[in-house]
Amino acid sequence: MAQSSLIQAQFTALAIGATAKDLGISDTELYNRLKRVGLIKHLLIDCYDVLHTESINGVIWNVKEALKNCEAKFSEKGGSL
Repeated sequence: MAQSSLIQAQFTALAIGATAKDLGISDTELYNRLKRVGLIKHLLIDCYDVLHTESINGVIWNVKEALKNCEAKFSEKGGSL
């Protein structure tokens, strides 16, 4: 694994863990919810360059807002984005 990919993977794990703790759910539950709506790739990986400059509270806020918005769209469209 390239160094940048390893750093992105570590950031992703940190973001999921911190957000799950803030939401009071397990890391696994949050990971599954993020994966279902495509936010692992489209937010945590693709937006790494921007997100990693945020404070952890900023990252948590971004993850929660994106998840809330995506899950709302997901449910409006009957389970597909």
